Order: sequence, then C-alpha cells, then structure tokens
Amino acid sequence: MNIKNLDHEEVNKFDELANKWWDMDGEFKPLHQINPLRVGFIKERSALVGKKVLDVGCGGGILSEALRELGADVTGIDASENTIGVAKSHSKLIKSEVTFIQNTIEDFVASNPDERFDVITCLEMLEHVPSPGDVIKACSGILKENGDIFFSTINRNPRSYLFAVIGAEYILNLLPKGTHDYEKFIKPSELAKWTREAGLQTKETIGLSYNPITDNYWLGKDIQVNYMVHARKGED
Repeated sequence: MNIKNLDHEEVNKFDELANKWWDMDGEFKPLHQINPLRVGFIKERSALVGKKVLDVGCGGGILSEALRELGADVTGIDASENTIGVAKSHSKLIKSEVTFIQNTIEDFVASNPDERFDVITCLEMLEHVPSPGDVIKACSGILKENGDIFFSTINRNPRSYLFAVIGAEYILNLLPKGTHDYEKFIKPSELAKWTREAGLQTKETIGLSYNPITDNYWLGKDIQVNYMVHARKGED
C-alpha cells in the first residue's frame, strides 16, 4: 500500500474506533446526522441510478450504503483495515451490494488504470492525509470526463478551531478527542487551487452549520467551519 500519502497515526486512530461506526448514538453520531444532508446535496447535482460511484475514505460505509440505496453501483475504499472490515460486515448484514476495498486512492488508481467512475465522493477525508492535493489529483485521474466529484472538509481559521476542535471534541463531546488536527484544516482557496490543478472545475461551495442547542445541522452560505464542494471534470 502507498504509504507516502498516509498518516499512520490517523489510520490507527480510526482502526481503534472501527466498531463504533454503526452506533447511531456513539462517536460517529454526527456523521449519521449529517449524512442525509450530504446525500441530498449529491443527488440533487448528479444522477446516481446505474452510475459507477467511488467513495474515497469511505469509513464504515455510511455514505456508500446511502448512495447504493439510491441505485448507484458503489465502491468504497479506505486505508483502515479494521474500518473496512466493519463496512464489509455491515454490508453483509444488510445484504448490500457495495464493494469495499482496503486501499489508498493512489494505489487504487495504480492497480485499476482503466477504471473510470461517473461520480466520486471524498468526504471528511482530506484533512486526515499529509497531501490533500495528491488525493484530489488521483481522484481526477479516475473520474470520467464530465463526471462529478464531491469534497467536504473543514476551513482553517480561529472560528473553525473553536467550533470543530474545542467545541466539538472538548465541550460538546460530539467527536472523540484528537479526531482533528487544526494544522491539517483546509481553506476553500487551497481546495480550489488543488481542484483547478487537477483539471476540475468548481461548480458550487456550500457550508454545513450546527446548532448545539437544537442539535440540528443544515446547509447554507456559511463556509467558515465545515463546507462541501461540488466540482466537475472537463468543463470550462
């Protein structure tokens, strides 16, 4: 497996949490809560029925399974062996047809040089690797012309540190402590530069906000903390 763009501490961290992925009230509860928003954003911008979809950094398969339910032919990849094991076990339990593979995107592309996908998702993953730009470039290489690609990550500024690290991990206990490294957060301008360099055209950027009082998430114009990007390959 390609280890150049792999943070082994990050992989080990998610290995240890692997059995919690499908606990709706556990450490990954926020992912279950925001998944309908993420899925809605994707399906409103890209046809999914019968399309080949690659979910990069799929984790336990929360997004992958939701996209499969909408009629997509989904492959999920993740570098964590334990996490992929959970994804496979859950998929078998619910009799899903998602294909889960332990791999990095770079190695997946290298071992499947002729493979192309209509849609690629890479959500909550870029802030966990040493070189996000290389991930985006690899994704672009395996995306069909006029194919859609979706990213989500966390902005890097004082407010995002307050909300995504201090608030989410230490005050509200929404996420396990140490989930995020502020230095790896990504400004929208940085993500736009990497997508452009990879031959992708950014179509839309939208924010994801959270109200801790109502325990409610929504999509909107505020991209100061969490945000999602829709890009397309081969369009001016």
